[in-house]
Amino acid sequence: DGCIKAVGQADDIRNQFSEATFERIIDCSGKCVLPGLVDAHTHPVWAGDRVHEFAMKLAGATYMEIHQAGGGIHFTVEHTRKATEDELFTAFQRRLERMLRAGSTLVECKSGYGLNLETELKMLRVMERARKSMDIGISSTYCGAHAVPKGKTATEATDDIINNHLPKLKELNLSGEIHVNNIDVFCEKGVFDLESTRRILQAGKDIGLQINFHGDELHPMKSAELGAELGARAVSHLEEVSDEGIVAMARAKCAAVLLPTTAYMLRLKQPQARKMLEEGVIVALGSDFNPNAYCFSMPMVMHLACVNMKMSMNEALAAATINAAYALGKSDTHGSLEVGKQGDLLVINSSRWEHLIYQFGGHEALINYVIVKGKVVYENERCETMSSY
Repeated sequence: DGCIKAVGQADDIRNQFSEATFERIIDCSGKCVLPGLVDAHTHPVWAGDRVHEFAMKLAGATYMEIHQAGGGIHFTVEHTRKATEDELFTAFQRRLERMLRAGSTLVECKSGYGLNLETELKMLRVMERARKSMDIGISSTYCGAHAVPKGKTATEATDDIINNHLPKLKELNLSGEIHVNNIDVFCEKGVFDLESTRRILQAGKDIGLQINFHGDELHPMKSAELGAELGARAVSHLEEVSDEGIVAMARAKCAAVLLPTTAYMLRLKQPQARKMLEEGVIVALGSDFNPNAYCFSMPMVMHLACVNMKMSMNEALAAATINAAYALGKSDTHGSLEVGKQGDLLVINSSRWEHLIYQFGGHEALINYVIVKGKVVYENERCETMSSY
C-alpha cells in the first residue's frame, strides 16, 4: 500500500521479515536513508522567463520598483494568460521532475499568475493533471490574491475573489474536477492590506481551505498576528515579523515557512529563525521557486538556512521534512520515517546524512535513490561509480 511497514535496527528487521519475499532489495551499506524532502512554498506554474530582471536587481533595482515598472508578477501574468494549458503543463512537469531529482517528494504549488478566474483555474487544472499523472506529491494552493490586477483596486479585486473565484472553486472541488488544499494572499503594503487579506482568508476558510499565506515580507503588516487569530496553518516569509507576531504564532501552533532564497536573492534581511525557534514556533522551509527566485533544490535551501539564518543542520532537516509537512497539514502521513506513514524516502550516497546540507549544490551526486510510496521513482547511476567525498 506504499506505506512504511517497519523501522528499526537492521537485525530486528531481518528477523521480523525473515519469511517475507520482496520485489526488490536495495543495498544501503555505507549510505543513509532519510525522509523525502518537503518543499512548503513554490510558484511553479508559469510562462515567460524573467532572467532579464535578475540583471536589473543586480544593478540595484528593488522588488517593488520592478513590480511598479510592469515587471515582476505582472510580466509573468501577461505571459501565463497567453500560454495554453498544455504549454503550462509541459513546463510544470519538467520543473517537478527537477525538484524530485533534488529530493523533494511533496511540494506545495501555488496558482497566482492569472489574477483572473479563467487563468487561475487553468493553473489549478495544470496542477490537477500533474497530481494524477506524476509520482511527486502536490499540495495545491489558490493564490488569486497574489497581486492586484491591472485596472482594479485592491477592494475590487477582493470582492471579485470572494464573490466569483471562491464559489467556483468550491463547486469544482465538490465535483472532484480539481483539488485545492490551501488559500493564499500576498499581504503587503501596496498589494493587499490587512483587512482585504482577512476577508479573503476567512472566505477561503469558510469553504474548507487551509490558510497558508504570504506575510510580513517587505513591510511589517501584523500578518503573523492575523494568521494566529484566524487559525492559519502557516504564514510564509516573515522577514519583517514583529516580536508579538512570533509569540502569537507559537501559541497558535501556526507554522512559519521561511524562504532563505528570497532574502538571499532580493538582498533582504533574513527572517529571525533563531528567535522563532527559541519562542517555540514550528519552523518550516520552502524554496519559493518562482521566476524571481529560481531554485529547485531543498538541499541548497537547507544550506542557506544554516549559514544565513543560523539554523543547525538538525533544525534545517526537520524544517524541510516533518515541519514542512505540518505546514501543509500532512505531518500525519509525510515528513518522517515512521510505521504507517507514506514510504517517501531518499537514499544518500554517504555514511553521514549531513553531506546533503554540507555540500552546497552537491545533491546531484549525493542523492542515490528517490522513493515515493515505496516505489523507486529516480535512480542516480552516477552514485554507483563515484564516492560522494
